[in-house]
Amino acid sequence: MTTYKEIFGKYVKNYSSDPTSDAEGQIWYNTTSGTFKSVLAAGSWSAGGNMGTARYSLAGAGTQTAGLSFGGYTTVNVANTEEYDGSAWTGGGNMGTARRILAGCGLQTAGLGFGGYTTGNTTATEEYDGSAWTAGGNLGTARRSPAGAGIQTAGLCFGGSTTAVTAATEEYDGSAWTAGGNLATARRNLGGAGTQTLGLAFGGSVSPNTQTEEYDGSAWTAGGSLNTGRQNMGGAGLQTTGLAFGGVTTVVVTNTEEYNGTSWTASTAMTTARESLSGAGIQTAGLAAGGKTTVALANTEEYSFSSLISVPAAWASGGNMGTARRLLGGLGTQTVGLGFGGFTTTYVGTTEEYNGSAWTAGGTMGTARSQLAGAGTQTVGLAFGGFTGSNSAATEEYDGSAWAGGGNLGTARRLIAGCGLQTAGLAFGGFTTANPGVNSTEEYDGSAWTAGGNMGTARSQLAGTGIQTAGLAFGGFTTANSNATEEYDGSAWTAGGNLNTARYGLGNAGTQTAGLGFGGYTTAVTTATEEYNGTSWITSTAMTTARRNLGGAGSQTAGLGFGGYIDGVGVSAATEEYTAAYTLNNYKTITTS
Repeated sequence: MTTYKEIFGKYVKNYSSDPTSDAEGQIWYNTTSGTFKSVLAAGSWSAGGNMGTARYSLAGAGTQTAGLSFGGYTTVNVANTEEYDGSAWTGGGNMGTARRILAGCGLQTAGLGFGGYTTGNTTATEEYDGSAWTAGGNLGTARRSPAGAGIQTAGLCFGGSTTAVTAATEEYDGSAWTAGGNLATARRNLGGAGTQTLGLAFGGSVSPNTQTEEYDGSAWTAGGSLNTGRQNMGGAGLQTTGLAFGGVTTVVVTNTEEYNGTSWTASTAMTTARESLSGAGIQTAGLAAGGKTTVALANTEEYSFSSLISVPAAWASGGNMGTARRLLGGLGTQTVGLGFGGFTTTYVGTTEEYNGSAWTAGGTMGTARSQLAGAGTQTVGLAFGGFTGSNSAATEEYDGSAWAGGGNLGTARRLIAGCGLQTAGLAFGGFTTANPGVNSTEEYDGSAWTAGGNMGTARSQLAGTGIQTAGLAFGGFTTANSNATEEYDGSAWTAGGNLNTARYGLGNAGTQTAGLGFGGYTTAVTTATEEYNGTSWITSTAMTTARRNLGGAGSQTAGLGFGGYIDGVGVSAATEEYTAAYTLNNYKTITTS
C-alpha cells in the first residue's frame, strides 16, 4: 500500500501544539488534542490604500499590484483616472469623456474604457498608455452598464442598456469594434471577466440573476449559476478561474464567489458591503475599489488566496484609568504604558502606569497641567509643555516612580506634540497666543532644549510619534481641521501623505514609517483610525468610543488609547487596545465524516 510519505514526501509528524511553518497539505498529529490536522488554502480580503476620489459606477483594469480605476460618479460624472501600485493610488491622466456606468479591460499601461453614460448613452472608446487617454474606435451600439473583458488590442464588450437591456456583444481589435455573438440572455449591470475568446458573464439585471454565460470567441453558452444572484458587482479573473464580489440583491452585499469553469463556490466575504465598484486582477489576487453603500466609497480591498487567514484589525476594551481626564500626555507601549497630567474640572498632576490590563498610581508630577506632550518609556519618560492657566515651558523626567525637573522648553506652549526618548526628545507645534499656532521644533538632549527645523504647517492639537531623527507629525488645527502629515529627519520637516480624515485632538502611536492615528474631532468626536506606511494613510477599524484629546502610546501593531473627552458626556477613563490586522495559518482538523 502506498504510504503518506511516498505520496507527499514527508512523514506525519507529532506536535504538542500546532506548528507555524508547515506547508499547505502537510498533515500532523496534535498529541494534545488527539487529532490529525492540516493547513488548507482559503480566500480572504484585506484593506488596501484609499482612492483619492470616492466614487461609484467606475470601471477597472489591470492587476492587484498595477491596477487602474477610471470614470464614475460622485455627484457628477467624473473623468478621473487613478493608478494602484499594490499599496497606494496616484492620479493618472483624465479621460477625454467624463462618464459613469462604463466598462473597462486591459492593463494599467494599456487600458481600455468604453460605453457608459454622459448625458445619454455613449459609444465612446478610449485607450490608456499609462499616462494619457486617446480616442479609439466607437462601439457599434451606444450603451450604459455593459461588462468588459480582455485586453486593449483584443477587448470584449457585452450586455448593457440602450433604450432597453441588450444582449449585443462587440469585439475590439485595437482600433475598431465588430459584432460578436449575442448573449443568450439580455441584461445590464452584469459582471465580466476573462478574455476576448474565453469570456465570462455573470449576474446582472435578469431574473433569476444567478445566470452565467461563457464565450468562446463567437458564441455564448450557459455556465454554472451564481450561488447569490445579484447585479452591480465586481468581477476579475479568467473564464476558468473567475471571481465575483460585492453587488446588490435587494440590499448591498459582501458576498464573494470563485468560478472553476463549471461552478461557483462561496468564499470569504468582503470587509465592506458595496455595489457599483470596480474590479481587476485574477482569482487569487483580486482588486476591488470604490463603489457605494449609501454613499460613494474610496476604500480598496485586496483578495488573496493562500493558506493564511487574514484577521482584521480590532480595538478591544482595556482597564479604565483611575482618574477620568482629557488633554493628558501618554507614552510607552501597550503593555507598559504611562498616562499623566490632563484636565478634569481642574489641572491634574497624577500619573498612572498601565501593565496591559490595569492602571495603577505612579508618582505625581511637579507641575499639574493639561495640554502637554510626552516621550520615552514608562521607566524613562519625558513630559513637556502644557497649560496651567498660562502656557508652560516646564519639562519633567520620570524614572518609573517619581518625576524630576528637566530643562525648560525655549518656547512655552500648550496643545503641543512630541515624540522620541528622554535623552533624545522632540517637541513641535502647539499654541502660544493665536491660531494657527506655531511651527517651531525643539530637540532635547537629556538636559536642555535647542531649536530644530521649523514645520511646514504651523498648528496646534496635532499628534506626533517616532524618534528625534525620524519623527512624524499629523493632523491638528490651523484655522480649520488639518490633514497635513510631516516627517522629520533630525534637522528638517518634509511633507508626507495626508490623513484621510482631517481632525485635531487625536491619539497617536508607532513610528515614522508605521504610524497610528485614532480618535479626535472633525465636526464631532470621531472613532476614525488610520495607519501610516511611510507614504500614505490607510483607513483601519474604528475605535469603540468616539473621543478627542485622548492619550496615546504603543506601536502600529499594538496601540493604546486612553482618557479623552466625549461630547455630551464629559471626560473619559476608558482605555482601548489596538491590534493591527495579521495573518495566521488556516488549520483544519481531519475527520472521517
